[in-house]
Amino acid sequence: MKSFTYAYPVKVVFSDNSIEEKLPELLKNVGLKVMFAYGKGAIKKTGIYDRVLKVLKETGKEIVEFSGIMSNPTYEKVLEGAKLAKAQKVDFILAVGGGSVIDCCKIVSAQAKLEGDIWNYEYQEKKKPDTFIPLGCIVTAFGTGAEMNNGAVITNENKKLKAPLWGAYYDFALLDPALTMTMPLSLVVSGAFDALSHCMETYMGTPRESNISDEINETVQRNIIRNLRKTLKNPQDLEARSELVWDAAMAENGILKLGKVTDFQCHMLEHQLGAYTDCNHGQGLAVIHPVLYRHMLDEAKAQFSRLAVSVWHVDKEGKSEKELALAFVEALENFIKECSLPTSFTQMGIAKDTDFKAIAKSTFKMKGCAKQFTEDELLEILKECL
Repeated sequence: MKSFTYAYPVKVVFSDNSIEEKLPELLKNVGLKVMFAYGKGAIKKTGIYDRVLKVLKETGKEIVEFSGIMSNPTYEKVLEGAKLAKAQKVDFILAVGGGSVIDCCKIVSAQAKLEGDIWNYEYQEKKKPDTFIPLGCIVTAFGTGAEMNNGAVITNENKKLKAPLWGAYYDFALLDPALTMTMPLSLVVSGAFDALSHCMETYMGTPRESNISDEINETVQRNIIRNLRKTLKNPQDLEARSELVWDAAMAENGILKLGKVTDFQCHMLEHQLGAYTDCNHGQGLAVIHPVLYRHMLDEAKAQFSRLAVSVWHVDKEGKSEKELALAFVEALENFIKECSLPTSFTQMGIAKDTDFKAIAKSTFKMKGCAKQFTEDELLEILKECL
């Protein structure tokens, strides 16, 4: 295991009825003017908007609304939010939604305190921001674990890049599983698969030998699989939903990554697919993962074989390491089908004439991946996903 220092800045409040019972106390010392950020209106339909607004008014806050944050948030939307925050002299940002809203606000928080352009600041000047508008979040759609870290995935439409930017950590994150019960089942499934993908992509990094971080990771993976199956049988199972909400947070709260150099090659490829097609993130991962993993069977067979036995309960009797590795990929593939997730880009509605060559060329190559893929190999994987 590599050396590490562990400290975590996000205060997690995991509770039911959290808006009325926990939010007022958390807002006591955050300043007068609060930016209330949310997506395209789902929280208004579910009543969450009215509940949050009531608490903000009762705690005497001046409210600045920033709405319309889309799935796969764009850099243009970040700049819009930062301009609004600056103009209104916002003291605090309250993000209410899923990963897209939460990611967008991390970068709004940083951009609002910068004189220049944060994309150039991070990618050209190779710097990271260190001054932010403080912020908190209420998670209404789970899966990304975005509330637990300071990274955000933002789509720069002008550059045709869906890439990470670094912003602020949340001062607090309210995790109330009941708030996620209005999510459409398709989003529950794709969100849970995203969390499983985070676990696998962390596990598949270095070191490749068995270690405590990976053993904890195996437990989280088993929990996601078990509780997603429970959810498929009964979408209103609040206990199963509670487990999945915490699983998603666990996948991104740093614990599983301690002492690791992570993989995330599948995520990088899917991000660029999203930059060109605006597709659902979890569904894209479900299509790419088995294909990508078949291409790295030889390089990753030791880790794949451990996952086959410890996570998917494959009987190892009489099987070689390579056979167990293949059994893992097949088990993952079968689970994807069991969850009614797509198994091809065609099922996702992605056109065959999509510029896959440009997607492969612009995909970040990850040093933590067991196999160092070439651009041509990534293009081949994309074509096999059709």
